[in-house]
Amino acid sequence: MATEALIERILAAGDGPSSSAIDALHELLDDATTEASAVPKSVAEAARLVGLSTHTLRYYEQEGLVRPARNTSGYRAYSALDLRRLVFLTRMRLSGMTMTDLKRYILLVEQGPETIPERRRIMLDQQDRIKRQIRELGLALEITEYKIRVYDGHPED
Repeated sequence: MATEALIERILAAGDGPSSSAIDALHELLDDATTEASAVPKSVAEAARLVGLSTHTLRYYEQEGLVRPARNTSGYRAYSALDLRRLVFLTRMRLSGMTMTDLKRYILLVEQGPETIPERRRIMLDQQDRIKRQIRELGLALEITEYKIRVYDGHPED
């Protein structure tokens, strides 16, 4: 499936990851499914597609997280692989991964398969942080729902 369609499917998922969105995400992160013939996107098109500002895309480039090619006019041209990396970056940032950790991870990716054990360690650490965030948000939701129930019985409080 085309990168653009996969990204749209992931971002269209409503209140949580559906199996369809998760399948799309897995396919999107699998470089073997990248279509080589896809027309590169401009910075504005790429930003719209992944839900970031053009400023953020330029910042990610400045930080070495993504390196889009330039077209014959000198404008950024985001390939399917660039877009896929941007989806990864946005999900990791959303989950609270620091820029330092992201830069370290991308540097390791670019060094090749011999860095897989260290990349795995980074992902395991991130998984632990995400699980903790989920537990904390679950408690926050419980408190919120409790207060709503209380206010339903006592609207003047």
